[in-house]
Amino acid sequence: MYGMRGAGMRASAVVLGAALLAAGCSSGGGDDKNAGAKITQQPKDSDPFWVNPDGNAARQVAAYAKSGKDSEAEKIRKIAEQPTGEWIGPENPEPEAQGFTEAADKAGRTALLVLYNIPHRDCGQYSQGGAADGNAYRAWIDGVATGIGDRAAMVILEPDAVLHLVDGCTQSRFQEERYSLLNYAISKLKSLKNTKVYLDAGNAGWGHPDQIFQPLQRAGVTQADGFSVNVSNFYFTQDSIAYGKQLSAKVGDKHFVIDTSRNGNGPYTEGKADENWCNPPGRKLGETPTTKTADPLVDAYLWVKRPGESDGTCRGGPKAGEWWPAYALKLAEGETS
Repeated sequence: MYGMRGAGMRASAVVLGAALLAAGCSSGGGDDKNAGAKITQQPKDSDPFWVNPDGNAARQVAAYAKSGKDSEAEKIRKIAEQPTGEWIGPENPEPEAQGFTEAADKAGRTALLVLYNIPHRDCGQYSQGGAADGNAYRAWIDGVATGIGDRAAMVILEPDAVLHLVDGCTQSRFQEERYSLLNYAISKLKSLKNTKVYLDAGNAGWGHPDQIFQPLQRAGVTQADGFSVNVSNFYFTQDSIAYGKQLSAKVGDKHFVIDTSRNGNGPYTEGKADENWCNPPGRKLGETPTTKTADPLVDAYLWVKRPGESDGTCRGGPKAGEWWPAYALKLAEGETS
């Protein structure tokens, strides 16, 4: 359901991003043609998260600027200059986590990382896959933890992993192991000095908090900093706050974070109910990332899902996680149809 950038993400490019930040250069290079493509960080007091100057949106801004498409470049800049989740790939967790957190650290910011590699993930849908088995997953988590080290990071842990234990999507023979692996991941990551962990807890539209709070507890949410809601989904922020507060009351008043990346027009309701999450038309960007939220239980509004990256091969989209310029422009324009 969520997608990644594919195997072997560009760890070298991440390190290059750190160098660019340190040097104060733009992601588009140093020539005059790309001068208008420079990507900057947001004010730290309200948005402490790192903006990747070499992400897909930043590259699109540079490409549009170079070709003289200034209007398109400025629309995509709305995405490029906001911090978005960096989804750690399956093959090189340590260098990727190190690269992102080093780049963020050099900019005086916190890296926002998304871990999405649980075995049997997404129940055979567009983002199926994950680690081969429990041992492989634990080794992958160990690599992520080593890569982060003592640098500041906020981790969104395994979108849908607990939800799919509740809705029957994950086969019963895999469930006990999944609980064990989530507990392991939380324990390992929380052993780090400056890492916060939020275990994913579904969204406002799937069901009721009564259905998921005990599985969340069993998965280790008590040891985490809190939970995340609305990841890669479209529910209005006010609905996500209501859902999160109900759930928080059942899990020890844990705090939570909300993915607001694409919820500006709320959920799509005109298609088939089980397909409305996948590249729906007429959506727009939501509240920009910030730690100054509308409720003390909400630690942050985040762009966990990177706007402009496909949900999967539906409605003309490319593979899950691939950049889709046309969809990115529509999100930035805020079309309603």
